Amino acid sequence: MDRAELVTYLDDYLHIGEIADYGPQGLQVETANTEVQRIALAVDVSPRIIETAVSYQADMLLVHHGVLWRQVERIAGPLGERVRQMMAHGLNLYAAHLPLDAHPEVGNNAVLAKMIGVTDVEWWCSPTNIPIAVVGNVPTQPSLNELVEQVNSRLNTNAYVLAHGPAKVQRLAVLSGFGADKVAEAQALGADTFLTGETSHANYWAAADFGINVIFAGHYATETVGVQALGAHLTEKFGIETRFFDFPTKM
Repeated sequence: MDRAELVTYLDDYLHIGEIADYGPQGLQVETANTEVQRIALAVDVSPRIIETAVSYQADMLLVHHGVLWRQVERIAGPLGERVRQMMAHGLNLYAAHLPLDAHPEVGNNAVLAKMIGVTDVEWWCSPTNIPIAVVGNVPTQPSLNELVEQVNSRLNTNAYVLAHGPAKVQRLAVLSGFGADKVAEAQALGADTFLTGETSHANYWAAADFGINVIFAGHYATETVGVQALGAHLTEKFGIETRFFDFPTKM
C-alpha cells in the first residue's frame, strides 16, 4: 500500500489533526521507503524494538509512544540513534498517543471497557481538548476479585489493587496509562471501581479517602490493546500484514 495513502487514512481515522497532544503525532519518521506491506506494532520505540521490526521486515512501526514530545530535541544521542536505525532500514514510524487513547473503536480505553463488558459508556478526563477516558455500568456485577483476575489474564499483568470500595463492581471508570491522580474525578462520576495503569505514592490514600476500588494494571499493559486493535482494523480493511511485539516494562 502506498505510504501516503495509508498515512492519510490513519490521520483521518484517528483524528490526528484535531486532537492536541504533547508532541506531533502521525508520521514521525519518514524514510525513503514509500510502500507499506507489513506493519510492526508496539507500545514504545527503542533500539531493540526497532531491531525486531526490521527482522520482521516491516515497512512501518506503528506505536502509541513515539519519539517526538513537548521538548524540541536535537537529532542526537538516544533520539538520534533511533532515527538513524529507522532511516537506515527504511522503517517508517507512525505514532498515535492521545488519539489512540480517545478513539471510540480502537482506542485503549474503549477496548478495555469492551473487554470488561462496560455499557452505557460516557467519556471523561480531557488532558488537552478532548476526553480520553470512559466510565459506564458493568451489568454482570463481578466481584472485585473476579474483575482483577479477568484484567490480569487478558492483559498478562499482575495488577496492584486498593480495595476501598464495594465487593461487587457495578460502575467502572477506565483510564489507561497514568491515572493515579484521577481517583476523585472517577468517584464523582459514580464509579465504585477505577481501572488505570500506573500508580503513585502521592495518590495512595485517595482510594481510601473516596471509598473506591482502584486497580493499577500497569501503564504498559493497559496500553497494549489499542495498537493491536488498530492493527487488526488495518488488516481487515486493507489486507496489510501486522504483528504486535510485546516488550513489557512491568511499569
